[in-house]
Amino acid sequence: MNANIQTLGPLVDIRDLTVRFGQAQPVLHGVSLQLHRGECLALVGESGSGKSVTARTLAGLTGRGAQVHAAKLAFQGIDLRQLHERDWQRLRGASIGFVMQDALGALDPLRRVGAEVEEPLQLHTALGLEARRLRVLELLRDVGVPEPELRARQYPWQLSGGLRQRALIASAIACNPRLIIADEPTTALDATVQAQVIALLESLRGADNALLMVSHDLSVVSRLADRVAVMRHGVIVEQGTAEQVLQDPQHEYTQSLLRAARAVHFQPARRLLAVVEPELEPRGEVLLEARGLSKSFIGPDQRRRTVLDQVSLQLRRGETLGIVGESGSGKTTLTRLILGLESADAGDVWINGQRWSALDARQKRQARRAVQVVFQDPLNSFDPRYTVQRVLFEALAVGGLPRHDWRKRAVELLDLVRLDASLLVRRPIELSGGQRQRIAIARALASQPQILICDEPVSALDVSVQAQILELLDDLKRRLGLACLFISHDLGVINHVSERVLVMKDGVVVESGSVRTVFDRPAHAYTRALIDAIPTLEAERAPVAFYLQLAI
Repeated sequence: MNANIQTLGPLVDIRDLTVRFGQAQPVLHGVSLQLHRGECLALVGESGSGKSVTARTLAGLTGRGAQVHAAKLAFQGIDLRQLHERDWQRLRGASIGFVMQDALGALDPLRRVGAEVEEPLQLHTALGLEARRLRVLELLRDVGVPEPELRARQYPWQLSGGLRQRALIASAIACNPRLIIADEPTTALDATVQAQVIALLESLRGADNALLMVSHDLSVVSRLADRVAVMRHGVIVEQGTAEQVLQDPQHEYTQSLLRAARAVHFQPARRLLAVVEPELEPRGEVLLEARGLSKSFIGPDQRRRTVLDQVSLQLRRGETLGIVGESGSGKTTLTRLILGLESADAGDVWINGQRWSALDARQKRQARRAVQVVFQDPLNSFDPRYTVQRVLFEALAVGGLPRHDWRKRAVELLDLVRLDASLLVRRPIELSGGQRQRIAIARALASQPQILICDEPVSALDVSVQAQILELLDDLKRRLGLACLFISHDLGVINHVSERVLVMKDGVVVESGSVRTVFDRPAHAYTRALIDAIPTLEAERAPVAFYLQLAI
């Protein structure tokens, strides 16, 4: 950052900020921050630490019930404490761009992606219709969305999670805002796309604007941030340059975050599962097999596109097969075919030796009990009206357990995932992210499955909670003899939990084999690019061009 820029005064100036909701204890206690033009400030900390509330306060998005008090709360010299909603509407989109974590929730499911990206241009610029259309395509192309003309005509629910996130970023930066607030902007993205988004955010940071980033991913923070503020229980416990905080942390809490991050992501030699040479691996029975699966769809332009092409795999009892690949590689379609939620154009799936397509409806219901899913975002997969008890009771009913045994089995399931029975009366919204994910795992175990499909089960969790959930899954796999299909964009996680790995690109398996072979001696150029993009805290920050090159 250019030191001369600081003579203009801070772009954002927060002093003694306190935020309270209702009569509860404040969620922020005396937070003070400054953000200067040309710099990136990262807020890090666990779920509930106050990171997102701080960011939302700067965009006027704390909600009507929030009580906001501060000695100073200013942006570009504007006293934000005095603004009304109409004033905020003029600022948001034009001067303050906000990239939310939950792209599916942030984007209107009834509006096409192009209209979402165009909205700030329509509200805050004088561009005509054709100029706006061209700008939308340029923005989508800049954030790495393939076939922008096609994607602009699609709805958010027709896109993968990674493509939705990129569309949300395009909308936030459409008017070149002075302040970009990015709340977990790379959470759902694979390594190469993450690298591209990092490069994009870095390129957007000029001499006259700034980036405030909220992230639990310390590798992203190390690549992008100039300064880091560590938050816990609504208080900033440590603040300094990225190098100071990440390489020589002074606070015990910061040190614990870094230990957890290194345990999961940054030490390939340390694994949660004991890995032996491939020829010495135990060969359990095949529980799941896919042979030659292919699938295509007709897009809005009436062109048929192949999204899965001759994909085959085997999953044996007691093993974890990791599946990696960028957004749009076919991972989600493959999962849906395995679960019988979509029909393949060619190929078939065998579960416990039974050919899926040969089963009638009753047999499919029975067979499906053997395969359960743990999703990335458990909150959206729960009925918000249900208590934990009702969530588990419903799963036990589907599994065929007699009603009089439900309570006892629900308590046993909570014990399996290391939760107390007192949580049965709570609703998912009242639980932490880690607790919700444990409930999701307990629900998946209710039917006593043989196979768990884990779809990005830790990507939205804090690093310390990630380590706990991965350890739990490993323990359950060994105790219950489960086979696990583990889908993740995070190669560090895949390296830790999988015996074998399957690498996908553009609907094709480009490489597969034991984790040791694929990670140590990758044969395909795409795999090598993924390996090169594995994050690290210790290395010096590479130039932006390096990360952009990985994404090409």
